[in-house]
Amino acid sequence: MKYEKINEILKNDGVIAFVTDTVWGLGCLPNSEKAVKKIYEIKHREAKKPLILMSYDIYPLFDYVSQPIEKEAQRLIKKYFPGALTLVLDKSKNTPDYMTSNLSTVGIRVPDNETFSNICKNIEGHVLATTSANISGEPPALTYEEAIKYIGDKVDLVIENNGEKAQGRASTVAGFKDGKTIIYRQGEIDLI
Repeated sequence: MKYEKINEILKNDGVIAFVTDTVWGLGCLPNSEKAVKKIYEIKHREAKKPLILMSYDIYPLFDYVSQPIEKEAQRLIKKYFPGALTLVLDKSKNTPDYMTSNLSTVGIRVPDNETFSNICKNIEGHVLATTSANISGEPPALTYEEAIKYIGDKVDLVIENNGEKAQGRASTVAGFKDGKTIIYRQGEIDLI
């Protein structure tokens, strides 16, 4: 994999497509407002739907959420990261409003996928602002071929998946209110 090329694309407000453990994703650097806007345009995504932050490990993501993280969130991170769980937490001042639809929270996730992990380990900042690789309302891409077909002509690079497959079921999205876990979207992981 040519990480210099990936870094160059991302630093120049580019958008990449990549495999994860759940579905194929689109991503850009969180501090590139131009690239975030490009993702919304590619997907025809409503501005009120935020992007999430993903990395190869929880530690780079800690900069984007307010500390301390509540106990239940810490427990779920220990148990399910890396994996198909997105946690919605209060964001820090490092998380731009334009990628969270001006919400006070941000979703974070660490996919269990080697190709994706290697991308994040080798990019500046180690974090991507992401969403699924598809046009809003359509099914997400599950293979390299589908990613090329759905959004290949709209992104700067579709990264080969080295034989790793997306499992096809979206991540579970969970948040917290008054110390209790709230499920926003039931996906691959069953928390109940």
